[in-house]
Amino acid sequence: MDTDLKALALVCSLKASPAESSSDLIARQILDELAGHGVTGETVRVADYDVRPGVDDDMGDGDQWPAILEKIRGVDILVFSTPTWLGHMSSIAQRVLERLDAQLSATDDEGRPAMFGKVAVVSVVGNEDGAHKIVADTFQGLNDIGFTIPAQGGTYWNHEAMNPKDYKDLDETPSAVASTITTLSSNAVHLARFLKGTQYPAVG
Repeated sequence: MDTDLKALALVCSLKASPAESSSDLIARQILDELAGHGVTGETVRVADYDVRPGVDDDMGDGDQWPAILEKIRGVDILVFSTPTWLGHMSSIAQRVLERLDAQLSATDDEGRPAMFGKVAVVSVVGNEDGAHKIVADTFQGLNDIGFTIPAQGGTYWNHEAMNPKDYKDLDETPSAVASTITTLSSNAVHLARFLKGTQYPAVG
């Protein structure tokens, strides 16, 4: 069943637009798959914004995180996409999680954390190991903040060790990655549709 769900892909590449980005490519592939389920999607390249360090909604002095946060608040599905650097998520991805931490104290009218009812999925690309740990760390952080993770809600691609190659330079999407994106997207929509109709219980 199609829905009026909305998705936002936060691309945590270290490269600002219009530079080509593997993290951007895989995020857009997920949005394309979500579109097949009637989901409207948008991409935000976080490096295009001046996102200040901190754990408040607005750090002032030209901080542009509030504009991104407003987009997150308006969607049902968050696609969190990061490259792998030195075996870890990008510094921008870490900053996004730190800025989202403020949402633990933001609540709705019934006392639920503000991100309750939103679904999050993760994609990781890189030419070194680290994807499993990045997915695990990101899932834990997003779940702490209040996002719900669907079954098999992560996808990744790593090239073989010591032989660098970027995901964006592949001739075609590997079948295992394409299959995972299909499952991830279907499960995300299923869960988001359910949560939109049946929100978590009120807190208190």
